[in-house]
Amino acid sequence: MNLGILYLLINTTGLITLSELDWIANNQSKFSRLDMALVLKIGRLMDEGIIKLDYRLPASIFKN
Repeated sequence: MNLGILYLLINTTGLITLSELDWIANNQSKFSRLDMALVLKIGRLMDEGIIKLDYRLPASIFKN
């Protein structure tokens, strides 16, 4: 999975799945400073209610 592509998908749809959140949490140690800025932005957007938690299946492009 690529955080940049994931961010664009989340920003476009306004939805994030639990599996995507889990992937972000499990890979934080591998992220650059720029990636961490995107993660913080996602968190702020979730706090503001702009991005909502969704239970849909993740897109096939994010499967390993």
